[in-house]
Amino acid sequence: MKLTQKQIDQYWEDGYLFPIRVMSAEDAQTLRAELEQIEAEWLDNGLPLPLNTYKRVNSQVVLPSSYDIGVNERILDAVEGVLGPDILLYSVEFLTKEAHTKQVVTMHQDLTYWGMGEIDGLTTAWLALSPATPESGCMDFVQASHKNPILPHEDTFDKDNLLSRGQEIAVDIADEDKVAVVLQPGEISLHHGLTIHGSGPNTSDDRRIGCVIRYATPALKKTGGERDYGVLARGEDKFGYFNLYDRPSEPFSADSLALYETIRVMHTAVMMKGAKKDGAFYEKA
Repeated sequence: MKLTQKQIDQYWEDGYLFPIRVMSAEDAQTLRAELEQIEAEWLDNGLPLPLNTYKRVNSQVVLPSSYDIGVNERILDAVEGVLGPDILLYSVEFLTKEAHTKQVVTMHQDLTYWGMGEIDGLTTAWLALSPATPESGCMDFVQASHKNPILPHEDTFDKDNLLSRGQEIAVDIADEDKVAVVLQPGEISLHHGLTIHGSGPNTSDDRRIGCVIRYATPALKKTGGERDYGVLARGEDKFGYFNLYDRPSEPFSADSLALYETIRVMHTAVMMKGAKKDGAFYEKA
């Protein structure tokens, strides 16, 4: 699944690349079934935080199945084309829009609140576990917008916004400037951390399930000096800026829940800096 030079050049020109098939539709359906089994078995199972928090933020820390998606060799082959041979898995998140709902992701840049500055060393792979179409609320990208710095954003904290702060870029994006990222199950897109993107509501009859996987180079570090957390997914870490951890032994083990809370507290301090109230997934401890 390694990218061609043409694909690599297109990623750096546009700030995104899609579609890239990394698994069969049948394998994607298996991953969806595993996720929905976890949803059924753990919804009311006495977890310290709501199940949706664990699905939406750093699920790879507590779920072996999420960790396995993050270190999938075919996805890493594609990511290597833009990040190089040394790759850290930063996070695995599930963004689900139920059928016929109003949930949206407002237009934003990922790096706005991550405390990493304006860097090239982070990319997001968005894996479709169900069809992502304009009807189901697929992503929209703004071509070449990664060539901008971090632009001003406003917090909305809107209940229908899937982002932690309901953040939205404080400029109008014309519909004709949006590129619909249509993906079928088993396909991914890649996008740069500065690429402006968002998505609309799901008006279809099926859930729209996306697995959002963030990757970084080991050379990346927080601008505030915080020592972040990650998984060495491929290659070497020659820098030591990240606390590295291993695959969880089982879903929601005591050790993984403790590590999750440590990371959550650290990320909350960075993600919610300057916010006027707590976010949906980053409430202060």
